[in-house]
Amino acid sequence: MSYSDDQRTVATLDAGGTNFMFSAIRGNQEIVEPIRYDAHAENLELCLKTLKRGFREVISRLGVLPAAISFAFPGPADYPRGIIGDLPNFPSFRGGVALGPMLKAEFGIPVFINNDGSLFAYGEALAGVLPDLNDLLKQKGVKKQYKHLLGVTLGTGFGGGVVINNELLIGDNSCGGDIWCFRNKKYKDCIVEESVSKRAVCRVYAELSGDRTEMTPEDIFYISEGKKSGDQHAAVKSFQEMGEMAGDAIAHAITLVDGIVVIGGGLAGAYKYIIPAIVKELNSQLGLMDGTRFSRLQAKAYDLTDREQLDAFSSSAKLADIAIPGTGETLSYEPERKTGVAVSRLGTSTSIALGAYAFALRSLDS
Repeated sequence: MSYSDDQRTVATLDAGGTNFMFSAIRGNQEIVEPIRYDAHAENLELCLKTLKRGFREVISRLGVLPAAISFAFPGPADYPRGIIGDLPNFPSFRGGVALGPMLKAEFGIPVFINNDGSLFAYGEALAGVLPDLNDLLKQKGVKKQYKHLLGVTLGTGFGGGVVINNELLIGDNSCGGDIWCFRNKKYKDCIVEESVSKRAVCRVYAELSGDRTEMTPEDIFYISEGKKSGDQHAAVKSFQEMGEMAGDAIAHAITLVDGIVVIGGGLAGAYKYIIPAIVKELNSQLGLMDGTRFSRLQAKAYDLTDREQLDAFSSSAKLADIAIPGTGETLSYEPERKTGVAVSRLGTSTSIALGAYAFALRSLDS
């Protein structure tokens, strides 16, 4: 359910370490012009006052009390209880802050807080890639429908979230979907985020090119496109290596989730280099000590940003007729298993907001 026709309103927040952006959503549409305030992450009293001020301004513009407040906030956290723990980019949040209960006491309405990676995945599962893909399959006469999704964000860090049959995985410790701390394929004693982040792209480019000039990932992308002077080969390789490392982590996660992968985040613009590397890694092989080799995934991975691969993924299955022993009857059997890697069409911020909206309404209804 995408809640596109729902008339309830939810106040939302895009929380960053520098800025807070407040708004409101009704029927999957933003209905309040975003309100920006400095986050004051280093001053707890001022930060909390800003949070109250922002939501108070949203409610004032709405003219009515919303059904709930729902937003993403960095972890570690106890999200079901609305308690935010020690945060690197919010130094004043030491020892834990009961953010949800504070806002509920202030405004008298339910408050829901989640991880941004989780809400990104939820938005894509209910209103983004998953329903779009299933609609495409229906149009092509394919009966199979996908119900599970792994969402990952590539940017300052490596975020993740999991949706199983339209249910967001929170986890017993509010860590469901966290893939940033998986083991790094290349640097065994490091977390994968060290190779799947903006800083990783810059580091790898410097290593490959020998150019120690301070650059941004955007600079390196322009070099890879031939729009800026530099080592084009090294620029392309820096994004491809990121895709390989991300693909290794995704391979472990999607083995458990068994669904579709959707990519978002600030580095998704370089998907033309990153996605093929992810898919190549997903389709790589592992083996046994006796030399036997087999695909590391049970399902074949398709690059859904590539038209030919999308067509192959969404084509009617090649069915085999399997005999039912002792009956003289046959049963249609689809031997090929498929997964796909797609890029968000909504945009990461929109998906997070829609995820926050849907999570609040689904929680209210249950």
